[in-house]
Amino acid sequence: MSTFLLVLPDFMLILLGWLLRHRLGYERSFFMPLERLIYYVLFPALLFQATLRAPIVLDDAINLIGATLALLAIGILLAQLARPLLRLPAFEHACVAQCGYRFNTYLGLAIAFSLAGTRGQSIMAIIIGLAVPIVNAAAVFGLARTNGGSVGRELLRNPLLLATVLGLAGNMLGLHLPGPVEIFANKLGAAAIALGIVCVGANLSWEGGKGQVGTMTWMLAVKLIAMPALAWPIGLAFGLPAVEQAMLLLFATLPTASSAYILAIRMGGDGRTVALLISTGTLLSALTIPLWLLMLPAAIQVQ
Repeated sequence: MSTFLLVLPDFMLILLGWLLRHRLGYERSFFMPLERLIYYVLFPALLFQATLRAPIVLDDAINLIGATLALLAIGILLAQLARPLLRLPAFEHACVAQCGYRFNTYLGLAIAFSLAGTRGQSIMAIIIGLAVPIVNAAAVFGLARTNGGSVGRELLRNPLLLATVLGLAGNMLGLHLPGPVEIFANKLGAAAIALGIVCVGANLSWEGGKGQVGTMTWMLAVKLIAMPALAWPIGLAFGLPAVEQAMLLLFATLPTASSAYILAIRMGGDGRTVALLISTGTLLSALTIPLWLLMLPAAIQVQ
């Protein structure tokens, strides 16, 4: 199956969310409690299950962790370079810089399953579990440093981080959920991805961002071009197995998550420009993700 057809169903869900919100009369008040349910209940259940049952081999895990850290470090560095090169004010830069390295977890896990089944989804869950605290810390630190706030408090109450840590701990201890509990958690996780992607579409907006063309172009280039271009050689340098290398590349192609907008608003930042960056990046990723995934070996593409 072509890479375009593999990602098409997930972008159809994004389109559905946009139509519900902007054409079919579903108000923002409908999606807000749904987003909280996904963020605090459904998606943590998915991450917990995926990391708990992931077949982790220590040597491979170390290489995967190293490759993920290297990729994130480069993405954060490139986003930070925008401030001196474009001469941006500190707080304005902190708001938009997160769009250069944060990622849409819902889309990542959905496409990972389409590409490589439960194995791919488990690997993606490990990458995401490692990346969530790092990108959250980088984003919160940048905003808190210029506008006040506590990095530690933001991280300690992050349900995605907590679910991943608990899942990995259970994995290392060899724990398994009882049958009925496992089925219950699986059902919660199955609901998380579809509903989460629909909410991504509902949040798309192309208002605001006037006078920010240079900044937006930089961040979009970092997220959709530079990071994917670097993911493949980084994976090769760390000697990742084929499926892990494919998941690292997929992770690098993901557009920015809507949580970047929520954080910017909560800390008094320029939410309109961040929302425009997220929306534009998500739209462009419908083209860039299939193009980058063409680099994958044929054996992985058809799984």
